[in-house]
Amino acid sequence: MFAPPAANAPGPSAPPAGMFDSMPGYEGTLTGGGIPSITEDTAREAFALFASSKCCYSAAPAKDGVITGMEAFNTYRYRLETFTESRSTVWNHEPYNQPVDAFVQPPPGPWDIPAQAPSFFMDSKQTIKVPYTSSIKPQNCHVCTGMGRKPCKNCAGAGNKVCWVCNGSGFRHGDDRCNHCSGRGREGQGSTLCSMCRGKQQLLVYIDLTVKTNNSEDYVVEQSSGLKIDNLSKVSGKELFRDTHFMVYPVMGFPDPAVVSAAQRLVNDHRAKFSQTSRILQQRQTIELIPVTKVTYSWKGNSHLYFVYGNEFKVNADNYPATCCCAIM
Repeated sequence: MFAPPAANAPGPSAPPAGMFDSMPGYEGTLTGGGIPSITEDTAREAFALFASSKCCYSAAPAKDGVITGMEAFNTYRYRLETFTESRSTVWNHEPYNQPVDAFVQPPPGPWDIPAQAPSFFMDSKQTIKVPYTSSIKPQNCHVCTGMGRKPCKNCAGAGNKVCWVCNGSGFRHGDDRCNHCSGRGREGQGSTLCSMCRGKQQLLVYIDLTVKTNNSEDYVVEQSSGLKIDNLSKVSGKELFRDTHFMVYPVMGFPDPAVVSAAQRLVNDHRAKFSQTSRILQQRQTIELIPVTKVTYSWKGNSHLYFVYGNEFKVNADNYPATCCCAIM
């Protein structure tokens, strides 16, 4: 496979100076132990909806539990999307029923073949038959050895499969001869059409080009709430920053140094990873603030907790206090 051609585009973009000097409305709430970003009513409603969605969960804790504390552990998610186009080739074949074009002229290289213009930041895949690579396979079809048909497995090639209409008797009702097998009680020709060459006896071989696009990578700042970070991949947050260019410049001056470090690492990693094997078409980086609220509540004299997180108010309650075991018999 040939290396992708160098793109003729400007260098990385740089963020405006001082753009992260302040984040109005989020001071003091971004690194754990802050003011909850949701109300008690919202936390209670989310918990009730969560419990009702579980067939084995009693609604009692969500309905009768008393909230005793709420604490915010809002966290950042940095995402870098490097929209790339990668190309790979592989030999393919199909029944021979069209003209060959190999050796008419040299085939174009993988990166010289026109492909459908992709939609930025959308996963896509297309397969293109490479021009001037089609030829007849030197040997006949390898499945039927050029016969175009294969021995029938059901009758061992003898053409004596029991007729399914008359069950091999040759008659349907009384003396009525079976029309399906003409009274033979057997059916079949002893062979079936080759599934590989479809009776053409020869195969056309050619090169297929596969074009794939898009790559994305996230970094979520560690937070001490106890909620597993994997849960945050399923929700969205409040977008604080978005930057889209041919090549982005790592964010600078952001309040959380972990985000700055992650941006630097991911931008460098993507350039090193994709520039040699793919064509970089566009990059986009975003920073989201994902709301995470740790809720403590009391039920039947015991203290329990759950988390409400994301714009979708998802709930995580690993130790829900009222469950039953269901079994499908």
